[in-house]
Amino acid sequence: MKITDRLRALGYALPASAAPAANYVSATRAGSTLFISGQIAQDDGRIHRGRLGAELSVEEGCTAASAAALNVIAQIAAATEGRLADVAQVLKLGVFIASTPDFAEHSQVANGASDLLVQVFGDAGRHARSAIGVAALPRGASVEIEAIVQLAVSP
Repeated sequence: MKITDRLRALGYALPASAAPAANYVSATRAGSTLFISGQIAQDDGRIHRGRLGAELSVEEGCTAASAAALNVIAQIAAATEGRLADVAQVLKLGVFIASTPDFAEHSQVANGASDLLVQVFGDAGRHARSAIGVAALPRGASVEIEAIVQLAVSP
């Protein structure tokens, strides 16, 4: 099954890749390694805002993390001219979670992203990961995700 078909079967539509919000690029490539800049949790133009442990539940954080992961996939598609099948392995995710100082379920929130990537890419979606609590994220987002991806082909 094609990856875009898998996304549809899961109930997701691949969003357009977001343009950078400042002086950086959305993705850089070194050989077959693709580095994706941080993607905030947003869908249909709506940013998932708030802090875990205050305004948001773990379940809402998981939803935000999956939205951010979908935006990572959109950036991969943009960088590969739509060839998502070129993904050999999602190597690493950095998951940043806006949270209160006493919030301790960062890994559960990050599972929202990890689960989506495994559902979409299968074993190639399994990755190393960091889940880090932060005081605030750009535009008030609750979750931001960066990724390192190994592609099957070099440019």
